[in-house]
Amino acid sequence: MLSDRARIHVQAGAGGDGCMSFRRESRVPKGGPDGGDGGRGGDVLLVCDDSLRDLQFFRRTAHFKARRGGHGRGALRFGPEGEPLEVHVPPGTVAILEDGTRHDLVAPGQRAVVAKGGSPGRGNKHFATATRQAPRFAERGLPGEEAWIELQLKLLADVGLVGLPNAGKSSLLSRLTRAQPKIADYPFTTLEPVLGTIEADERQLVLADIPGLIEGASDGAGLGHDFLAHVERTRLLVHVLDLSPIDGSDPVANHATIERELAAHDTRLAALPRVLALSKVDLVTPQEAAAAAAEWAERLGPEVPVVRTSSATGEGLDELRGLLLAHVPLAPPAELPEVEGLAEHQVFRPAARRGFQVEQLDEGRFRVLGEGIDRLVLRYDLENEEAMAHLERRLKRIGVIQALEDAGFEPGDDVEIGGVEFELDPS
Repeated sequence: MLSDRARIHVQAGAGGDGCMSFRRESRVPKGGPDGGDGGRGGDVLLVCDDSLRDLQFFRRTAHFKARRGGHGRGALRFGPEGEPLEVHVPPGTVAILEDGTRHDLVAPGQRAVVAKGGSPGRGNKHFATATRQAPRFAERGLPGEEAWIELQLKLLADVGLVGLPNAGKSSLLSRLTRAQPKIADYPFTTLEPVLGTIEADERQLVLADIPGLIEGASDGAGLGHDFLAHVERTRLLVHVLDLSPIDGSDPVANHATIERELAAHDTRLAALPRVLALSKVDLVTPQEAAAAAAEWAERLGPEVPVVRTSSATGEGLDELRGLLLAHVPLAPPAELPEVEGLAEHQVFRPAARRGFQVEQLDEGRFRVLGEGIDRLVLRYDLENEEAMAHLERRLKRIGVIQALEDAGFEPGDDVEIGGVEFELDPS
């Protein structure tokens, strides 16, 4: 069974802690601080893998966690960076993050970072100054990003076969290609898209048999959005129309129903090239089939070829195969920029959002809200007096202390930042 939807949880690795260390070597008195920095946490990446076909794997495994960065060590030795975690997905996968960001993975080898590793902490060497020559604190690494991600698979097919249930799409696909879809004499025999290929001397086309659509499919009726999404990436649509429906319905109305639902789902689908395949012509007389083809050709105009087909007798299949090879446009080759040489470059990573706000919880208790301030507090051990003093100086330079005083704060009051409540005495 094709799995075209999944929900996974990803967590990037935390950054390694900085090291608090002092150089100790014979005949080198007062060697000074030499704590190294931690390593950056590993990212979580989605990688497009051409060997995969659906999202079945994610029904069994839904949680992915990258490795954390290594801690810093003495002698200015930095911790190693965490190994990035690659999560492989099939071509055609759309990844939707909680903030609405979308990653469209269609080309093999394409990669997208969906969770960034935590930044590392600095060793005590960074905090040595002329007046603080032996800092006895270091920074902690920050946790990596984590999120739930919605994965949706939209098949990468050149041609999509669309039509009402029991229109003959599966039979047509089985005769045009070597695919073996389920075929029966009742509606909705196809419950998942089926792929097949047409091979010519220099080309190969992928055909997708899209499960039968009904009126209201664009609003979720029947198989609804689940399979309408699979025609979004096609470059040509074959509308399979039954000339003699078993329910006695009007083919003209049936054709209008499908076209209306395709346009309602995505206006781009209304502009895709079309081929109309009149199916099951063996069930009507040759005169009736010829008259119907002429009528539809006049109704749709010269831009939409009309083919009479019969999966039972093979009539029109060679003509339809030739039309598909002739009318599906060739995909333009990817143009890669010419690079004469690699220039020196610097990596810029997005910083945390600036700004904060102060609110009073009750008498003697305040809360400071702000992403950057939360990350700052996470960096330090609040039980360490030197680290606490350094944090208070940072808060003063940023303007947090002044904002607290403007709100009525007095030294010794409790302050909550990032879910941690502590007594603040900047004096």
